Order: sequence, then structure tokens, then C-alpha cells
Amino acid sequence: MAAIRSGSDLDLDGLRFAMVSSTASEVDPASPTIFDYHERDGMIWGEYEGDTVRIGRFVGTRADRRISIQFTHVVAATGVIVSGAAESRIEQHDGGLRLVEEFRTADGDQVSICAQIGPGRAAHGHRSPG
Repeated sequence: MAAIRSGSDLDLDGLRFAMVSSTASEVDPASPTIFDYHERDGMIWGEYEGDTVRIGRFVGTRADRRISIQFTHVVAATGVIVSGAAESRIEQHDGGLRLVEEFRTADGDQVSICAQIGPGRAAHGHRSPG
């Protein structure tokens, strides 16, 4: 698991996180939303799916232990497209990383927490953000 020594030593590329809590909806611990992160030169991008999300994408930047992203996903139950923005802080937690995310959608301000669960699908090398 990644360790935070300083913000400049951190690299989220290839890491995978699972949502453990959210004020927007109840999280299904048996099938949480899973996020795969990619990073290059301070740019962050990735994809997520599971639980209430059919498919989602995000793009943004990271400066030290702060992430700023824009996201869009399709709600699994309704097919509605939801877009928003988020600011996350990266914390060390239980031998891995935790993301505490404050996000905004048309429904208002929310908070979610995601815990690192290991390397993602792109753990070996960078994938193109396009």
C-alpha cells in the first residue's frame, strides 16, 4: 500500500479505492462503488462503477494531499446522468490511503469516504487520459 511521506512522494497512479460511506446514499458494503485512479504530472483521471453507479468518469488535478476533480456518472437505477465537482484530502489510514471527498451536485453538498483496497486495473504503467 502507498504511504504518505510528503505530498511530492505520493502517486495515486494505479490505485483502487472502495467507497465506505456517503451522505448521498447508503453504501452497500458487499458491492461498493470502486474507483480506479490514474495520475501523471499532477493530473488525475479515472473511472468508477458499482453500487448506485452504472459507470462514471472523473478528471482533475492533485497538489500535495489535495485532489480537485470534475465527475460525471450514470445512476444505475434510473439512467440519470449526474455531474459535479469534488475536493478531496488524502489521509493515511489503516496501512493504506483514505480519500475524504466533499462533493457538489445539483442535489447539494455531500461527503464521501473511500478507502484504498489495492492496485487497480492499470497498476502497471500509465493509461492515456483520452
